[in-house]
Amino acid sequence: MDTSSGAVVVHCNRDGYLGLCRGLKSEGYSMPIGVTGVDYLTHPGRALPPGIEAERFEVVVELLSLEEHKRVRVRCQVPASRPFVPSLFELWPGTEFHERETYDMFGIRFDGHPDMSRILMPDDWEGHPLRKDYDTGHVPVQFKEQP
Repeated sequence: MDTSSGAVVVHCNRDGYLGLCRGLKSEGYSMPIGVTGVDYLTHPGRALPPGIEAERFEVVVELLSLEEHKRVRVRCQVPASRPFVPSLFELWPGTEFHERETYDMFGIRFDGHPDMSRILMPDDWEGHPLRKDYDTGHVPVQFKEQP
């Protein structure tokens, strides 16, 4: 556990993700604020607590305890070779759309999710636009001729 900008941050690897989230729910963190992904392709050597190995992807979950007026951020390391984590849908059904957005933009799958399909991009879209290695293409800018 660490504090970053006054927020409590808990790090885990994929194997400990679901157990950690279950524990936080039992401690009163009843409201998920969001689930998203991060692609650290260009920042592989970032500092993490001992025992947590940096991976290319990270799933970030923000949780609130309404009774205690506390917030916690979970940062789960996800390997690029197998980018998946367990779904939090059974714990917090409100995470359904956040997990779909994370899948759509980063390609991180959530095992056990009831509908792991695209939500922002068309079904036939190739790739995941928020990955650092996604080809954004090129459209030349045309200016008026100078007199």
